[in-house]
Amino acid sequence: MADRPVRAAVIGAGVAGILAVIELRKAGISNVVCYEKGDRIGGTWRDNSYPGIACDVPSHVYSYSFAPNPEFSRMFSPGQEIQEYLERVTDDYGVRPHLRLGDEVKRATFANGVWSLETAAGDVDDYEIVIAATGVLHHPKQPAFDGLDDFRGDVFHSARWNHDVELEGRRVGVIGTGSTAIQITGALVDRVSHYELFQRTPQWVMPMDNRPFSDDQKATFRDRPEQLEELRDFLETTFAENFADAVVDAESEQLAQIEETCRAHLYGQVLDPALRAQLEPDYRAACKRLVVSGDFYQAIQQPNAELVTSSIEHIEPGGIRTDDGRLHELDVIVLATGFEVDRFMRPMEIFGLGGRSLADVWADGPVAYLSVSMPEFPNLFMLNGPNGPVGNFSLIQVAEIQMAYIMKLVSRLQSGASQEIHATERAMREHEELRIEAAKSTVWVTGCNSWYLDDRGIPAAWPWKFSRFREVMAEPDLAAYQS
Repeated sequence: MADRPVRAAVIGAGVAGILAVIELRKAGISNVVCYEKGDRIGGTWRDNSYPGIACDVPSHVYSYSFAPNPEFSRMFSPGQEIQEYLERVTDDYGVRPHLRLGDEVKRATFANGVWSLETAAGDVDDYEIVIAATGVLHHPKQPAFDGLDDFRGDVFHSARWNHDVELEGRRVGVIGTGSTAIQITGALVDRVSHYELFQRTPQWVMPMDNRPFSDDQKATFRDRPEQLEELRDFLETTFAENFADAVVDAESEQLAQIEETCRAHLYGQVLDPALRAQLEPDYRAACKRLVVSGDFYQAIQQPNAELVTSSIEHIEPGGIRTDDGRLHELDVIVLATGFEVDRFMRPMEIFGLGGRSLADVWADGPVAYLSVSMPEFPNLFMLNGPNGPVGNFSLIQVAEIQMAYIMKLVSRLQSGASQEIHATERAMREHEELRIEAAKSTVWVTGCNSWYLDDRGIPAAWPWKFSRFREVMAEPDLAAYQS
C-alpha cells in the first residue's frame, strides 16, 4: 500500500529545523513548510554575531553527518563560518523553497486529525505533522537593573549586537561571565580604551587549542573524505567519553581530570594571587556550563582590562554604580546575561486534544517524554526539547539522533498504521521519575546555581551517559505511545 500524503510543518530554521526539512523530504514528504520568524536561516548563529563568537564544540562534530565540511578553518570555528555552512547546506539540500522567512507562528491548534497553524500575519494553514525546532537559546534574558533606561551611552544584549555602535577607543562594560562574555573579552580588549567585566560568579575555564587547519590538512579532507570521517568519529568518541559521560557522574575520574586541567590553566595563566582568587570558583568544574577559552586569562590581565567583582547596585546616566559606592564610567554596556532557557516553543500558544493548553501543561516547568513528545499533543514532535542533552554537546548531533527516532513515528503516520500518535501520560511520568532520580548523581547538583537547574533545583537535562541516549533513541517503544 502506498503511503498516504501528509503535510508537515517545521517551526524554526536553525540547525534542527534545517535538518527536519531535509529528513522529511528524504522520506518522501514533499509538502513541507518551514516557518522562521527571522529574516534568515541559522537560529543561534544568525542571532549571535558578537565579536569573538565561536563554537565551543569541535566544528567537525558540530556539523551534519551527511554534510561534512572540509573547509572549516579551525577546530573550533568562528560563528560566521558556521552560519555560512548552514546557508550552504540549506541551498545544497533543497531547503530554501520550503522556507517562509519572517513568518512567525503565533498559535497552533489540533482538531480533527490536523494542526492548524496561525502566523502573526494572520495566515492559517493545516498540517498532519508538526516538528518544533524552536531551539533553546533564542529568548535573551533582560536583567532588571535599576536605571538601565537612564544610561546615556549605548546598551544592548549580546544576542542583539548593535554593529552600528563604534567601539574603538571607547570605555566598554560587559555584564556576565558565561561563554559569551568570555569570548567577547578576548575579542574586545585590544580594541577599546578601557574594558570592564562585571562578574557575579567566576567560571572554570577549560583551555582551548584552536590552531587553524593548514591548507594541506583541508586538501586531505577534500580529497580523502574517509580521513575527515575518521576525525569526526574520533572527536565524537573523545567528546562523549571525556566530557558528556563525565558530567553525569560527579565521582568520575574524567570529571576529576577536567577539574585538574581547569585549575592548572588558571594557576598557570594568572600569576597575581589577588586576581586569581577572584577568578577561582568555589564550586566544582562543569557544575555550570563549562567555558572553553584559550585567551580569556591573558585578555583580562591586559593593562586596560578590569575584573569587577562588586555587585551592581544600579545604573546611572554615566555608567554602573557598584555596591562599594564606585561609579564605573562607561560609553557602552553589553548585557551578556544569557537566555530564558525554559521558553522552547513559548510564547506560541499551542492547544492539543480537547483544547489542552501547553501553557497549562508547562505551568510548573517544561516536560516531555524523551524530550520529543507530550501526552495529548498528537503528531507534534520536538527537536532539542525539554530535558534532553544540552550544554557542552553538539546539538546537531543530538538533533540527528532525535530526528531519526521521530521519523520512525512519522512513518507510521505516513503508512496509516497510526492516525494520531503521542506519548502516554504514564510513560512521561515514569521517565521523569527516573530522570530526576538519576540527576542526583550529576555534577550539576553539587553546589552551584546554573541555567541547567529548574525552579525546583533539578537539572533540566539528560542525566545519563550519551551511549544510553543513543540506545534509547534507536527505536521507539510503541508501548509508551498512544496511537
